[in-house]
Amino acid sequence: MGSAGSKKRIIGSAAVVLLVVVATGCRLKPGVAYHGEGTYYAGDGSGNCSFPAGSSGVLYAAMNNTDYGADGYVCGAYIQATGPDGSVTVQIVDRCPECATGDVDFSPEAFDAIADPVDGRVPISWKIVSAPVTVGNLQFVVKDGSNPWWIGFQVRQHANMISKVEAQVGSDWVVLARQQYNFFLATSGLGAGPFTLRVTDVYGQQLVKTGLTLSPDVVQTSSLQFTRH
Repeated sequence: MGSAGSKKRIIGSAAVVLLVVVATGCRLKPGVAYHGEGTYYAGDGSGNCSFPAGSSGVLYAAMNNTDYGADGYVCGAYIQATGPDGSVTVQIVDRCPECATGDVDFSPEAFDAIADPVDGRVPISWKIVSAPVTVGNLQFVVKDGSNPWWIGFQVRQHANMISKVEAQVGSDWVVLARQQYNFFLATSGLGAGPFTLRVTDVYGQQLVKTGLTLSPDVVQTSSLQFTRH
């Protein structure tokens, strides 16, 4: 067991395009079973994915370093994990640097749903799933320190794992650079705004959010959400 983060354990209009297959290039495939060991740590739901404490309730987890990825690809995704005593659905909010490939480090409450906490480490299987229906619509947050010449965006409450975020620049869409701490950057800036972002999930669905303002740390809501699978 360990701690989260750098811890030891650790647009409005919408345009939706639905594909029947998972988009190419995905390192983790929704619905595919992965195997490893489950442990647990004392955290608060914050961590390497830069989500605020408590935003996932008490059911959250840190993903092993390999499956987390150098760019935080799995941040915000939901997994359904099964252990000796049952199954639980949790959101990935953190990275577990010392966990082996396939391993997941759970909140105590999540671990208690799949195994006896006394065991400490148990065999598990898990798969990527869509967010529970209780999760609301997409939210957008501009990173602190952003300005017309450098800006970062975070997408929250996405029902499916995100594969890409783009910003509209004139008539073009520019791919934003994904970071391990779960922000998408335009390192040369996008001007003073307002901004239009296009978010693509692993199924190829696309949502477009218009009217985002240069308001660091403010949660900007939307009426958008991906179709769950």
